[in-house]
Amino acid sequence: MRVMVIVKANEESEAGVLPSTEILAKMGKYNEELVKADVMLAGEGLRPSSQGARVQFSGEKRTVTDGPFTETKELIAGFWLWQVKSMEEAIEWLKRAPFDGGTEVEIRPVFETEDFAAQLTPELRAREERLRAEVARRK
Repeated sequence: MRVMVIVKANEESEAGVLPSTEILAKMGKYNEELVKADVMLAGEGLRPSSQGARVQFSGEKRTVTDGPFTETKELIAGFWLWQVKSMEEAIEWLKRAPFDGGTEVEIRPVFETEDFAAQLTPELRAREERLRAEVARRK
């Protein structure tokens, strides 16, 4: 199963404070363990919400709101995409992460194509497979 590991933002990440060399070294070592174990599919940190935007959809109307966004607890500072056997395995990996200071991290399963089996027509399934193959080819 794939899981999204979501690192919540805090006041420092929203202020654009970059991690120290020590933290980067610890995180690099941890990421290396994830890669060697064939767990990590992707992982990135995100810039502060002041450099982002939100788009709200209402019928045909699109409303763009530029950051920053005030509710830090609702913001994401970074993420990993992991391939694991179970949620329990994901939790065990996350417990080893070099976080401290009240960092909050959320793990959520990613929907797979087969989760939509009842709704996917053969045409929609073929399109999904074609798009995934194209994305893989471009990497």
